Amino acid sequence: MPIVIPTRIWEYVVAAVVIILAPGPSVLFVIARAIAWGRATAVATVAGNVLGAFSLSVVVAIGLGPILQRSHIAFTSVQFLGGSYLIYLGIDAIRHSQIHASDMTSQGEIRPSKFKSARDGFWVGALNPKGMVFFAAILPQFIDRSRGHVTSQLILMGAIFAVIAFFSDGGWGVLAGTIRNWLATEIKRLVRMRVTGGTVMILLGLFTLISAVRQA
Repeated sequence: MPIVIPTRIWEYVVAAVVIILAPGPSVLFVIARAIAWGRATAVATVAGNVLGAFSLSVVVAIGLGPILQRSHIAFTSVQFLGGSYLIYLGIDAIRHSQIHASDMTSQGEIRPSKFKSARDGFWVGALNPKGMVFFAAILPQFIDRSRGHVTSQLILMGAIFAVIAFFSDGGWGVLAGTIRNWLATEIKRLVRMRVTGGTVMILLGLFTLISAVRQA
């Protein structure tokens, strides 16, 4: 499969950084592990998480690539559905921020092995609804249909996403592991993080809907 670089690759990198920095399910899971068991466990969790996210991006690319290559209607529909769902996820994150933050402080008493941490992180990344929506609805905006090989473009952008996420989420894990006591003793800080992430998801969803309307 040839490697085709989309013309808007740098715009995509900016969008990827924005969604990765927003504290969603994966980031909060990593922070929870860091608070409970420290930096090493958090980094192992991140490694598994980004592998799971990349696997998800490959599945989405293989399934959507050929369809998006052939159909403009499908391309626009995916954006509408994905943008709407991203807004829903953002609203849900804000509404349940208190519950989510409380859950983060309850990770059990037995420290998991590095393998188990990576395995748990993999499934969180592979089943992350934010990641699924991003790969299915946000990525297609940046493909260059005129260059062909849409599946290849989607897989490349998924790989870029995974690399950025590893360093970003790993940074969150190391930071949280370093100041774990400070985070664990003040639940409001975790609530604010969840609200911030929800707000970013809503804004990104609105951006997706606006882009879909312009291209319809």
